Amino acid sequence: MIALYHCMSARSFRPLWMMEELGLSYVLHMLPFPPRVHDRSYLAINPLGTVPALIDGQTRMTESAAMCEYLASRSGPTSLHVEVQETDFGAYLNYLHFGEATLTFPQTIVLRYGRFEPQARQSPQVVEDYTRWFLARLRTLEPQLSRHEFLCADRFTAADVSVGYALLLASHLGLDAMFTPAVTAYWQRLQQRDGYQRSLAAQERAALEQGVSLVPAPDVVPATVSATAPATAPATVLALHITTISNSNLYVFQYFQ
Repeated sequence: MIALYHCMSARSFRPLWMMEELGLSYVLHMLPFPPRVHDRSYLAINPLGTVPALIDGQTRMTESAAMCEYLASRSGPTSLHVEVQETDFGAYLNYLHFGEATLTFPQTIVLRYGRFEPQARQSPQVVEDYTRWFLARLRTLEPQLSRHEFLCADRFTAADVSVGYALLLASHLGLDAMFTPAVTAYWQRLQQRDGYQRSLAAQERAALEQGVSLVPAPDVVPATVSATAPATAPATVLALHITTISNSNLYVFQYFQ
């Protein structure tokens, strides 16, 4: 049976969502965020200390977009996978990786320099620049989504899961208020899917059963910081701004090593 190591609403939400859409059986191991700090034993599973980690027999994977492709391919035939002979095969692969490499990456910079770095190293300019980067690239989806319900092949696919997670992360950063109209409508459609709703319920249920915090990973306040002071970044960019640190250099080294 597939085993997925997951933190609440982290990148590992992608393979969780995929497995729910595909109706696969799996074991969900919930971890405190970030696991490399709060559960060092996890390094034996994934030396990177990141989530997700997926184990399926002899297969071990650590990249969430690749897991989406793997799960769709191994579960075929399924409408969530676009076959090589289909016209939109190239578009499918492109959007699948666009969700992580182009849309999620700049948001991780926003998180780091707006929320997780020590106050002295936080940078409103970096937050603003990478927010603009994310929104500019997200806008490139507007023409496609104004004409089509989903990204490619005229159906919901693993590519939508990959991009959908980037939109989920953006909602935790308050960026969904700046989505263009077609992207907003698309995100609303994705959230209404049974598979998406089951995934939210599955991670909450597993977290409660395993004694892990229900706070989504993007919203976690590091244990070494306090959030009592007002935010310096725009409220639409960050709902929370880290303001005071103790032992912060050690924490940041652990968090990002």
